Amino acid sequence: MNVKPDFSKHASHAETAPAFLSVWDIHAYYGESYIVQGVSFNVHEGEILALLGRNGAGKTTTLRSIARLANPQVNKGEIWLDHQPLHKMSSYQASMAGLGLVPEDRRIIPGLTVEENLQLAQIAPPIGWSLDRLYELFPRLGERRKQEGVTLSGGEQQMLAIARALARDIKVLLLDEPYEGLAPVIVDEIEKTLRIVKEQGMTTIIVEQNAVRALQLADRAVILDTGSIVFDGTASEVLENEQLRAEYLAI
Repeated sequence: MNVKPDFSKHASHAETAPAFLSVWDIHAYYGESYIVQGVSFNVHEGEILALLGRNGAGKTTTLRSIARLANPQVNKGEIWLDHQPLHKMSSYQASMAGLGLVPEDRRIIPGLTVEENLQLAQIAPPIGWSLDRLYELFPRLGERRKQEGVTLSGGEQQMLAIARALARDIKVLLLDEPYEGLAPVIVDEIEKTLRIVKEQGMTTIIVEQNAVRALQLADRAVILDTGSIVFDGTASEVLENEQLRAEYLAI
């Protein structure tokens, strides 16, 4: 008799190390559709976590729940960031507490230049990410600082969306499909930038359909299947486990 393996034994909420971001027993809905069904995991400071799964598994819904967006509706669970109860906050308050969401559609503001998009987001005075430092991190943006943001290429718009999030001196960077539609050479460039940001202490959650690229970047991985966690462990474990990748990631 074949017994389906239980990869959920790696569940991180059982860890004893303190978490920087803690998601506990989150349940989220779109209308009557029950999408996220009791998700719990921890993210440690300075860590990159890949949140993976097939289409419809609940990845983006989980990310939007952390960001405290009005849709989906979260009716149960707790989310803590650096001892702050995000689950009691609005999206604006969560943003001010240190969350920076880069959505899949990037949402570059029409009519504003690259620099104006960054200035609009930047706190005053900037603590960690001045315009000069952001242009050093993203040289292409420095070269195009006076160009309207929506006229940039897809890869450059993604760079701008990430830089705009960093401009607010955030604590956690939330990336929803950052490689979507981008050429491999641009993905390489964005990955290199994310590694630099990690070296400077940024905590990151990345949702990405290109699971192999995300796993190569990440320290740890959480895999969702139909709204529940089926694996929580190191990224290297997933890369080395052919059965796990085939069953839940189709790779």
